[in-house]
Amino acid sequence: MAQVKVAERVKGADKLLRLEVDLGTETRQILAGIAEAYAPEALIGRKIVIVANLAPRKMRGLESNGMLLAASLGALAVDAMLIVVAITVLALVFGVALVMPIGGADMPVVISLLNAFTGLAAAATGFVLHNDVLIVSGMLVGASGTLLTILMGRAMNRSLANVLFRAFGTIQAGVGAGPGGDGAVRSTTPEDVAIMLAYAKRVVVVPGYGLAVAQAQHDVRRLADELEQRGVDVRYAIHPVAGRMPGHMNVLLAEANVPYPQLYEMEQINPEFPETDVALVIGANDVTNPAARNDPQSPIYGMPILDVDKAEHVVVLKRSMNPGFAGIDNALYTEPQTVMLFGDAKDSVTKLIASVKEL
Repeated sequence: MAQVKVAERVKGADKLLRLEVDLGTETRQILAGIAEAYAPEALIGRKIVIVANLAPRKMRGLESNGMLLAASLGALAVDAMLIVVAITVLALVFGVALVMPIGGADMPVVISLLNAFTGLAAAATGFVLHNDVLIVSGMLVGASGTLLTILMGRAMNRSLANVLFRAFGTIQAGVGAGPGGDGAVRSTTPEDVAIMLAYAKRVVVVPGYGLAVAQAQHDVRRLADELEQRGVDVRYAIHPVAGRMPGHMNVLLAEANVPYPQLYEMEQINPEFPETDVALVIGANDVTNPAARNDPQSPIYGMPILDVDKAEHVVVLKRSMNPGFAGIDNALYTEPQTVMLFGDAKDSVTKLIASVKEL
């Protein structure tokens, strides 16, 4: 029979009957105990509150079980934290191992791919948090980054697998002068270049990352205006991956209000180089390297380039002889028709403008 005890009467609650029973007592036993302890008339009009009484023996069991449960939960929390740390470290190692073997010329493709990954991560987070904004925005970023990666790979005549895994286990060596070069680099002066530009019939400007770094796009537009006043046909050759990403040079030249009809894509301008008097290369490196066309041993072999080496004269504006993203020498610099104008692109173009005006 259940042990039913009457608790002390609560003040202001005369009709409240508070009962204490042992923990684990079944309902029928409680009712039987109430019927045994109280006459039926004593229960009329009263509310019964049943409180479980924790016996010391059972309390000790619960206490020990609670400590065991707490210890188990603590161990699970520690294990979960270790798993998070381990996954983070593995992701860091994987990211470094994925990017390290990739050549500098392929880095814009990898950057675009990583942007796509961030979009996918945001979309996955949105699914976990049930956040529609994160899902939609992440999918847009992931899709656009993927499409951009595919387009850049096609522009470089490379597959994504070739970009990511071709360099594993290989060492990229620098490439010297191409077959057509004599190994000598010829420097020039702004005055000599100004004469070449002012008396040319057609000048093709080839912008690159160096133009973006020097922020010389407005000065290039001023130089083009000066040449056009002299009747020179000025055009701009845009390589698909010149700069950091596709469209980088288009944006810079549009900022300088360069007329859009003067911008020519690689497929349009390459047939025009043999008829070009001067190709003015400003900060472009790997996208003008003839080794991509002539040297099967070059890391960039097979990448479409601007055929500036086919112009009658080539003038390269460059700070130094340091290689570009690919980390290899540019065979164009040792070609017999190429001269180098060393210095900051903005300062060099400014000097060219002044020299052209003096003619």
